[in-house]
Amino acid sequence: MDVDAAPTGDAASWALAEAHNAPSDLKPLLERAAELLSRRLYYQLSSTLSDIIARPSSASLQVELYQRFISEVSGKLDPLALVGLAVRVARQYARPEEAVAFLEGVTERLDASKAPEARVMAVIETASYRLHLGQLDQTKLAIDQSSVVLDGLPSIEITVHASFYRVSGEYHKVKAEYADFYRASLLYLACVDVHRDLSAIDRVHRAHDLAVSALLGTTIYNFGELLMHPILDSLLGTSHEWLRKLLFAFNEGAIGKFESLMPLFPQEPILQESHAFLRQKICLMALIEAIFLRPAGSRIIRFDVVAQETRLPEAEVEHLIMKALSLGLIRGAIDEVARTVSVTWVQPRVLDKPQITALRDRIADWCGRVAETGRFASSVAPELLTAQ
Repeated sequence: MDVDAAPTGDAASWALAEAHNAPSDLKPLLERAAELLSRRLYYQLSSTLSDIIARPSSASLQVELYQRFISEVSGKLDPLALVGLAVRVARQYARPEEAVAFLEGVTERLDASKAPEARVMAVIETASYRLHLGQLDQTKLAIDQSSVVLDGLPSIEITVHASFYRVSGEYHKVKAEYADFYRASLLYLACVDVHRDLSAIDRVHRAHDLAVSALLGTTIYNFGELLMHPILDSLLGTSHEWLRKLLFAFNEGAIGKFESLMPLFPQEPILQESHAFLRQKICLMALIEAIFLRPAGSRIIRFDVVAQETRLPEAEVEHLIMKALSLGLIRGAIDEVARTVSVTWVQPRVLDKPQITALRDRIADWCGRVAETGRFASSVAPELLTAQ
């Protein structure tokens, strides 16, 4: 006798019984699930179960579906698909601690050596609920342990990466670790289809949080990746649209635009409280932009010119330059006697179209000067340029 006969029969019988009272859109799916189970077509069964749980009409049925049906055949389903089903079922529990207990039960049945990805996803999704319970230490431990496992795998399903980066971002948001939240959130967005997988409200919230974290991140001085991401367009037409304009102002080092948007800061108290930091940051961005726009041969800049570009008193310019040097935004040397800074390198950036146009013009100018030098050398010493 097949050892799976009894549970399989019980599960199939339950599905057929539920089909009689289920909403019309679920009835054929439940009947198909029972048929696929009896025929042991587990791959197709997994897909059908996913379709059932994806239906809003199945919400009240999902917990019992897992307990009476899915758990009976869990050993026959792909572990990662099983965890995906469990993650969606966990959302039906009213209290986070109930969801934690449910997902921990799922995790215990997974063999870490045979299904490391599935176990990581179960652990990290459990950590998401722990975060809501304020269990920060346990959440951090789950993130760290999952990171070690993922680093050791040769390949990883994108859904697992998405879960990992989403929960990591949630943790860093709670901890107010802006730069870490910014990086984790951008990595999460790289793992999902923004318009298919995120609701309109979720897109606005994520764009808002990313904008704030980019502005307040003490190590973030390049917004190009975010500015080019479609998530930022979610702010258009909303009360947060000014944050999008503020990001572009920072990217351009446009202090005038920054000052014009300052009256809106009270709408975001955290930005209002960080005004001094933001003022220094926009000055650093203005300095970077001013250096970037200069030809390579004209990067010995007087302090009074920097003061003009950054709208700072000249007495504060040296401190600003030292800050830029310490952050690794530029490399060079300060001449305190001549009151100049000689810049040899500027931090690479993701450029917008106007900045790319400026770079193109500089390259064209450089090519012209190289050609002119070649013509001069040819006229003065043609033998140097004659092929041997």
